Amino acid sequence: MTLSQVNTENAVKAVPAVPRPAAPAHIIRDDAEAIAVARKLAAEFVQESAKRDRERIWPVAELDAFSQSGLWSINVPKAFGGPEVSYSTLAKVIEIISAADSSIGQIAQNHLGVVAAIRTVSDAAQQKLLFAEVLKGTRFGNAFSEFGSKRAVDFETRFTDAGDHVVVNGRKFYSSGALLAHLVPIVALDDQGRAWYAIAERDAPGLTVIDDWSSFGQRTTLSGTVLLDNVKVPKTHLVPGYKGYEVPTADGAIFQIIQVAVDTGIAQAAIDETVAFVRTKSRAWVDSDLDHAWEDPYTIQAVGDLTLRLHAAQALLEKAGRAIDRAVLDPNAETVAEAQIVTAEAKILSTEIAIAATNKLFELAGTRSTLAEHNLDRHWRNARTHTLHDPVRWKYAILGKYFLNGEKPPLHAWS
Repeated sequence: MTLSQVNTENAVKAVPAVPRPAAPAHIIRDDAEAIAVARKLAAEFVQESAKRDRERIWPVAELDAFSQSGLWSINVPKAFGGPEVSYSTLAKVIEIISAADSSIGQIAQNHLGVVAAIRTVSDAAQQKLLFAEVLKGTRFGNAFSEFGSKRAVDFETRFTDAGDHVVVNGRKFYSSGALLAHLVPIVALDDQGRAWYAIAERDAPGLTVIDDWSSFGQRTTLSGTVLLDNVKVPKTHLVPGYKGYEVPTADGAIFQIIQVAVDTGIAQAAIDETVAFVRTKSRAWVDSDLDHAWEDPYTIQAVGDLTLRLHAAQALLEKAGRAIDRAVLDPNAETVAEAQIVTAEAKILSTEIAIAATNKLFELAGTRSTLAEHNLDRHWRNARTHTLHDPVRWKYAILGKYFLNGEKPPLHAWS
């Protein structure tokens, strides 16, 4: 393991904001270009991914390249100048990036989820304003979850009305992407207990982001603590997120499908690393009477099994994307439930293959693969950390209730 090399010297210090991009971001033309751009970026991101993990180097240049490429605006509606690619394509983009560096793939998750929420709940004027920011290359961070609440949906962060703006107070954790964001959507409750996205400037007075993320995995997701001390947010940037869960919408499934894509990306990376190591470094077992490790019939069977299970997860991921597309175009109880169910199925398989592939890597590659110089443990650490975002055991319950009793899944960001 390489945990001792993580630099935590500045972990408790507030991190200054980064400027908005000087030039406008590229705008993707169509689904094919989105995939092509993702593959090009992934080829660049993978080169230093092990080093970034080992030394916890922030992916500053990589994140700029990612957002400026146009991939952060791919779900902006065509009516507002965006590409509006299918959610199958969006998920594939995240998978491709995550196979290169799963931390970078995850950073985009909440940004894309907020873009989807704005489409669902904002009026036309607010959509025009905020989508224009996204198309220029502005990055949303996230200040959603809270560390000490009883349940994930229990929020203590609140805002008060102050005329043309609101004032937000609270404390957040797991704030992926907030360190290098330009705008920070904050989940805060109004006086009726309804949850809104209060989208604050990253350098707003009273908004402090602390680099104190200490997990053994997903080390460079730029997560950590966000402190909110009388932060002012103009009402133009106050998005009624609660409306996305008062009636059936695809918002929850969209947040979830991106999580699935991160995990299939991790699994793909682990299988690729296994094949490369076995083909170039592993030795045949003494009792096999073989010259090469790649000839081992047990290894051949295991790689075939892992690949099959990954392909099954990817097929469900694509199916879930198509179901989400239908639910976005025609949101109703049936289309939304279908999107939630298929996404839950994909979440189960992606979790299982991410854990299995990252664990099997060492068994098949052999003892040499555990050496620190390879840093292959990052794949298992990333899989184990990321798949904890919401418990898969509850996904089985959702499926059983739906298929046995016709009970539709609950409406929230974890379903």
